[in-house]
Amino acid sequence: MSDYRISAHSAGGSATPAAILFDVDGTLVDSNYLHIQAWYRAFADVGIDVEAWRIHRSIGMDGSTLVSSLSDHAPEGTQKRLKDLHSRYYLDSAQLLRPLPGARTLLHRVADLGLKVVLATSAPEDELALLREVLDIDDIVAAITSASDVDTAKPKPDIIHVALRRVGVSADQAAFVGDAVWDAEACVRACVTSIGLLCGGFSRSELEKAGTAMVFANAEDLTDHLEETPIARLVAGV
Repeated sequence: MSDYRISAHSAGGSATPAAILFDVDGTLVDSNYLHIQAWYRAFADVGIDVEAWRIHRSIGMDGSTLVSSLSDHAPEGTQKRLKDLHSRYYLDSAQLLRPLPGARTLLHRVADLGLKVVLATSAPEDELALLREVLDIDDIVAAITSASDVDTAKPKPDIIHVALRRVGVSADQAAFVGDAVWDAEACVRACVTSIGLLCGGFSRSELEKAGTAMVFANAEDLTDHLEETPIARLVAGV
C-alpha cells in the first residue's frame, strides 16, 4: 500500500480542485439507530409487523424504496403515513444526535488540503438542517445535496451525479466516503471511488463486496490513515 505525503493546501495545483463527497447519516453523524427506532415505531403504528433487523439492513437506501419494500408495497396513503410518522419520531429524537468520532476533524483536514468538501446526502431538508447544525461545518462546505435534488436516491447514482455537477468536477476527480452498501453501489454506478466506514453498521466484507476501495472504522480512523487512501492520491494529482 502506497503512502502519499500530503500537506495543507497542496491539492495538485489544479484549476479545479478535486472533491470529496460525504454521506452524512451514519457516516458523519451517529443517526442510523435513531432512524431504525423511528421506522420501527412508524411501522408498528400502521399495524405492519417489521423486524428491526430488516429495517437496519435497509438504512441508507432511498426512503421511498425502503418504505415500499418493507411494507410489501402497501397502498400509497399508507406509505405516505409511514414516512410522516418516521419523520415525526426521528425529529423528536434530534437531541440525541451527535457527530461520529473524528467527523469534524476529517472534514477540516480535507478542506485544509485544498479539496472541496461536499455533503452528498439525500436527507429531507428538515432532517438535513438538524444534521448541519450538529456538524457545525457549513463554513468549509462547497456544496450540499438533499432529497429535493433527485427522484430516487441511493443505490441509484443520481445524488452523486448532482453533487459532481454542483462543484464542477468529473468522477475521476472525486472520492466518496460512506457507511452503507447503498453508498458503495451508487459509487460503482457513478464510476466514483468510494471509501467505507464501519460506523453505520455494515460489515467490512459487505462494504468491500459492494465495491468500496478501502474500509475504516470511522472518520477518526480514516483521518489517521489519510495518506494511504484515494483521498491522498487526489491531493497528489496521481
